Amino acid sequence: MSTSFSTLRRIPPAIWALGFVSLLMDVSSELIHSLLPVFMVTSLGASMFAVGLIEGVAEATALIVKVFSGALSDYWGKRKPLAVMGYGLGAVSKPLFALATSVDFVVAARLLDRVGKGIRGAPRDALVADIASPALRGAAFGLRQSLDTVGAFLGPLLAMGLMVLWANDFRAVFWVAVIPAFLAVGLLFFGVQEPEKPQGAKRVNPIRRENLRRLRKAYWWVVAIGGVFTLARFSEAFLVLRAHEGGLPVAFTPLVLVGMNVVYAVSAYPFGKLSDSMSHTRLLAFGLVVLIAADAALAYSNHWAWMSVGIVLWGLHLGLTQGLLATMVADTAPDDLRGTAYGFFNLVSGVALLVASGLAGLIWDRLGASFTFLAGTLFCVVALGMIAAAPGISHSNAKQNT
Repeated sequence: MSTSFSTLRRIPPAIWALGFVSLLMDVSSELIHSLLPVFMVTSLGASMFAVGLIEGVAEATALIVKVFSGALSDYWGKRKPLAVMGYGLGAVSKPLFALATSVDFVVAARLLDRVGKGIRGAPRDALVADIASPALRGAAFGLRQSLDTVGAFLGPLLAMGLMVLWANDFRAVFWVAVIPAFLAVGLLFFGVQEPEKPQGAKRVNPIRRENLRRLRKAYWWVVAIGGVFTLARFSEAFLVLRAHEGGLPVAFTPLVLVGMNVVYAVSAYPFGKLSDSMSHTRLLAFGLVVLIAADAALAYSNHWAWMSVGIVLWGLHLGLTQGLLATMVADTAPDDLRGTAYGFFNLVSGVALLVASGLAGLIWDRLGASFTFLAGTLFCVVALGMIAAAPGISHSNAKQNT
């Protein structure tokens, strides 16, 4: 325990600030997103396939935009301005959800929100890697992810309380989300100082062929494994809809994300710290096994007991894997191409998420919820096979950032 606190004290203040920026923005986003699937289905008449497609397109947009923002941050040598721009767009999008009167309006708001996320994502992750020393990198990513996830369960918890207080008034709850979003932008602008880059460094196009050749085979294996992993973990909107299908009242559907994100928040930092001292591939494989168990429970039944098991395990797998994948990208990419590396990683993950969420919605409409979660287990098995075959991405080989 004392070792954990000692590590926390060594993490730079800017990492803590970035974590609280993520916390505030996630409170805002999850106030909306924990209710949005049910709002679209019950108030706007959307189908399950439409929900899956919208979620997939929205998240894929965010991840694809990261390619360009990450490469731009490498070329420019600046991460923070792009992060501020991205968080600013996210904040501006929040009032649009409260004003939405059709599915098309929701799509527009969701895309603007996710473009903002895409702009900020890769520069922010590269900024974390720039600030944290290699020996603390896993802990730093775990801490930021943990604080981010605290927001991800506070948001749904607040949404649930406000829905009960305001008699299921979706739009009133959506208006509340505007406040923490703008607080996040202010904290980032005033509270984070970006490290100085060497003076006189030559600017080069980071996506030129000779630079892309510097991304080693180990990095591309991480990208490929991350893509298949994303196919296995479609949008959490389907967890919310599974619980609603099982009889959970509309006002209490945010409990699904609350439960999942409590586990995620509690586990992200310890597993991030653990990744600094053990095999990354072994830890990632364990995360996939946990996801298989979650999918099996959710496929078996929508009874509250099985739902609870599935939700807890889903949160645990996120705590095991999300900060770890970010660390693996940082460890297998050259320092000056870090933003670009995150960009390409997220491009592949974005396309995979679009396919996964659309496919999940289609399977749900055609075959039922159980088959949706069973399909996730098949992709987990494929990812496990890829981890077993991947050369040179274990922790012992990952620090060769030349």
